[in-house]
Amino acid sequence: MKIVVIGGSGLIGSKLVPKLRERGHEAIAASPQSGVNSITGAGLAEALKGASVVVDVTNSPSWEDAAVMTFFETSTRNLLAYGAAAGVKHHVALSVVGTERLLASGFFRAKMAQESLIKAGAIPYTIVRATQFFEFVKGIADFSTEGNKVRLSTALIQPMAADDVASAVGRIATGSPRNGIVEVGGPEKFRLDELVRKSLAANKDPREVVTDPKARYYGIELSERALVPNDDAQLSETRFETWLTQPAAKAAGGSH
Repeated sequence: MKIVVIGGSGLIGSKLVPKLRERGHEAIAASPQSGVNSITGAGLAEALKGASVVVDVTNSPSWEDAAVMTFFETSTRNLLAYGAAAGVKHHVALSVVGTERLLASGFFRAKMAQESLIKAGAIPYTIVRATQFFEFVKGIADFSTEGNKVRLSTALIQPMAADDVASAVGRIATGSPRNGIVEVGGPEKFRLDELVRKSLAANKDPREVVTDPKARYYGIELSERALVPNDDAQLSETRFETWLTQPAAKAAGGSH
């Protein structure tokens, strides 16, 4: 089966393409690097020729409200139009658990717009909503740092390894379209402040985590369960403590 991965050179795409090839599929890594641009439409018709499935794991280069909305709306409209013309049978898009609860953020408003376009489109689809990735925990800490203190709320979070996200997307992409949303998450729930404390300790990062129930998450005030999936979510196996010992964690941890 020919599967075109849009955003194929990114964090998830670069893990997903080899997984699909190992299972015997013709997986194409499509990105501006390979001459395929979902914003301008350049190279899309050629890349999608004969494709059964399109997997969209793109991300906007900018989180500025107007830019991120333009990115996801333009890219999604192009993928749906070119996909329909090419006879694509399944459109799979990676989204975020809790999107509808995080609409105070322009990024999540853009993800919701993306989901709405896919639902209204002509191609059978599956939207895969994943929880935050382990690889992004350091970024959450950095965003919430003032001086030497990291101010975080006690909201629950159920993160997962990017490798497990790619496996879940691959499994769903090679199955039948759900014409709905599938949620995937990690095997354990943490408090946000507790998760970042574990991450900083593992990386010997001297910053101090300050627990503040009113602390904002990328500018959003969180309810207790805003970031955790529903009870019917598909859960991955890699635990955070296990991931922290792996080379991927060392690469993502970096130095502050």
